Amino acid sequence: MTPVAWGVFALAGALALVDWFAVGRGIRALEYAAKPATLAALIVAAVALDPQVPGRRAWFVAALVLSLAGDVFLMLPERRRGPDLFVAGLASFLLAHVAYVAGFSVEGPSAGAVAGSALVVGVLAVVLGARIVRAAAASDGPAGAAPVAVYVGVISTMVAFALATRESLAALGAVSFFLSDFLIGWTRFVGAVRGGRLAVITTYHVGQALLVLSLV
Repeated sequence: MTPVAWGVFALAGALALVDWFAVGRGIRALEYAAKPATLAALIVAAVALDPQVPGRRAWFVAALVLSLAGDVFLMLPERRRGPDLFVAGLASFLLAHVAYVAGFSVEGPSAGAVAGSALVVGVLAVVLGARIVRAAAASDGPAGAAPVAVYVGVISTMVAFALATRESLAALGAVSFFLSDFLIGWTRFVGAVRGGRLAVITTYHVGQALLVLSLV
């Protein structure tokens, strides 16, 4: 990690703390500034660091940029953003997970390691995701549930690839990202979770930060 990367990464951490404070206190204006700023700082840190696998960084930067776009699309309260922005946000994060998978594939794990991880993650995804998909179908019909099911499959693939690398930071980052998205799906389609918004943003930022650190 270069000195510039460390400095920008520290800035990202400070911005994340500001965002968590804003979410916890319900200060929307501050959240609208701090949330995208956190991802922007992580993007700069990823560009500035000295990666172990150079080809992986480009894909991770693409994933972070797509995540930033998803953040912008999904920042507004649900009653104000409408279904189109939700779909745009979902698509942005889906493509971000595809980019992470592509990054992990660069000098990545063996097919056997991926298959073993996919089996474990797949079971968990079915157990945890089935309830959300059923609730989405009940709320929005089959057409609304299909994108959710696809998203569960894609993020589960990302987690499986991360686990297969046997790199602790990558694995922890991917699992934290998965937990954040699981909480989003649960609160949107199944029911409210106490402290859910704060839990979503903290696990999201921790996940993204760990994925960036896994490049080093």
